[in-house]
Amino acid sequence: MDQTLFHAINQQWTNAALDLFMAGLSDSQIWRPFLIAIALGALIFGGFKARALVICLGVSLAIAGLLTSSLKSSVARQRPKHVQSVRMVQLQNARPKFLTLFKKPIIRFSDSSDRTRSGPSFPSGHTVNNTIAATYFTLFYRRRGWLYWFVALAVGYSRIYLGAHWPTDVIATLFLGIAEALLLLSLFELIWRIVGRKWMPDVFAHHPNLLGDFDGTAGLPGAPQRAE
Repeated sequence: MDQTLFHAINQQWTNAALDLFMAGLSDSQIWRPFLIAIALGALIFGGFKARALVICLGVSLAIAGLLTSSLKSSVARQRPKHVQSVRMVQLQNARPKFLTLFKKPIIRFSDSSDRTRSGPSFPSGHTVNNTIAATYFTLFYRRRGWLYWFVALAVGYSRIYLGAHWPTDVIATLFLGIAEALLLLSLFELIWRIVGRKWMPDVFAHHPNLLGDFDGTAGLPGAPQRAE
């Protein structure tokens, strides 16, 4: 079933528009400058919630990166291109990097030289990072934050489309990313309640938890009012 679905996504359900879209979406070098600019903007001009989100997310991604590397070495599952010929989409070189989105990508099938490139297949680093981000956006900005799940799922799909991971790698990584996000955010919440109460009492008085009001009680008579 895993191989059947992989071959359908990687070699049958393809077209020129998807080739460029999936390859561009999966290339972190294209988006890194924009993401850094957004993060800096949130830290400088954002409120407490925006700053808390950026800091928590940044630390979480760093920790997740270490865990992902450790799991890859422990599980040591081979990528599709390590064991068979897969359809690969490669973006052309460009400076700055985002200009590659205006060039036709190169389509080829993997060969023996690709079997020694890249690390193990599980978990998918792209998927775990975007799943953690989607979980955090959902928890911090519930009304609109859940929309990032479309990006996270598209990135996961792109990893299969581009022949980098098996479908089960992506599915399992989604659950792994959610678990990591919830566990780490619980830890950050505990740290904030200890450190904030002791070292930043004025800020803590207005923001006793990182997520703000989550139970929907804000605005009710007698409910504590929290600044956003």
